[in-house]
Amino acid sequence: MELIKGGITAPQGFKASGISAGIKKNGKKDVAIVCSEVLCKATSVYTINKFKAAPLIVTGENLANKRASAIVINSGVANACMGAQGLEDAKQMALITGEVLNINELDVVVASTGVIGVPLPMKNVKNGIIEAAKIVAKDGNIDAAEAIMTTDSVMKELAYTVRIGNCDVKIGAMAKGSGMIHPNMATMLGFITTDANIEENCLDGILKEAVKASFNMISVDGDTSTNDMVVIMANGMANNEEINTNSENLDAFKNAITHVCTELAKLIAKDGEGATKLLEVEVIGALSLEDARLGAKSICSSNLVKTAMFGEDANWGRIVTALGYSGAEIDPLKVDVYLGNLLMAKAGTGLAFDEDKALEVLKEKDVKVKVDLNLGTYSAKSWGCDLSYEYVRINGEYRS
Repeated sequence: MELIKGGITAPQGFKASGISAGIKKNGKKDVAIVCSEVLCKATSVYTINKFKAAPLIVTGENLANKRASAIVINSGVANACMGAQGLEDAKQMALITGEVLNINELDVVVASTGVIGVPLPMKNVKNGIIEAAKIVAKDGNIDAAEAIMTTDSVMKELAYTVRIGNCDVKIGAMAKGSGMIHPNMATMLGFITTDANIEENCLDGILKEAVKASFNMISVDGDTSTNDMVVIMANGMANNEEINTNSENLDAFKNAITHVCTELAKLIAKDGEGATKLLEVEVIGALSLEDARLGAKSICSSNLVKTAMFGEDANWGRIVTALGYSGAEIDPLKVDVYLGNLLMAKAGTGLAFDEDKALEVLKEKDVKVKVDLNLGTYSAKSWGCDLSYEYVRINGEYRS
């Protein structure tokens, strides 16, 4: 794999745009469109929050045939908990996008992010979609990535090329997310494009597995949003031999998609609201993959672990506490805990350690914790951030 420029529009046949339509009070970009020259195979994964926002419901219906040509996204208003009006507004977004791009409205993915329980200003949304559709372009990736941001402090986009058989296949992506992040698929949105030729059910399976290993392994604040969505579109324009479950190139493509999702997930975790550090927790020696994931995610999600990271306090007791209630199969008398490369506890028992060396680890922008269960061969990683005073300020003023 090779990292390349171009973000969401790096693959052949994709264009994008992002503009300010006046949905946000601050005048920043708030409507984005991503579209393909040809109809794509597409699939998605959604939040498990029972208060699913209207765009997720409409998108789920539109993607029932696993086909899409475009994505329309607005930021500033989530279009969540708005009843029948919210559903009608989401359908209108698809209808308008279809009309201005001259595609079937049922081939449009709809996504929204922002404040919950507030109606979409549809006049602004409609005008924004019309204007955004006029300027979709190959170099519109940055504008689109900016337009989906809310409390994000940095834009999140990337692209890679991967060799599939005799062809170079490109994968582009963009995401948003900074707070309300604990996906179980946060106001978290992820969009992936590729020019790969791939069988639709195979694409669906790859996305679901990639999400389990990436987006579902991050946590900023433990809140699972109403609007979480990850979508992938594949237009086949690379003309590679079709990837299917029997393809010799399946693993290469699967690994590439998982890598893209993981890198996006880490960008989201690093940009957690008020965050000063990226926290990576690795659990090894587990009896099963599920146990490894449960343990890693529990530690990474612990507010007491997160505040200790912020305060640069080498309180490893909080790590084993979070592991103990994770639901993972453990033997407390076999657990080893590392902060960076510094061994803090051996066989479940605390060791005398160098406080100065521990502080050096905790002062880094990227802090790594490793826990060895010493029971099996499975491992997993989770990513998150510290929890700071700034997080409280940002969320205390969110609607201001």
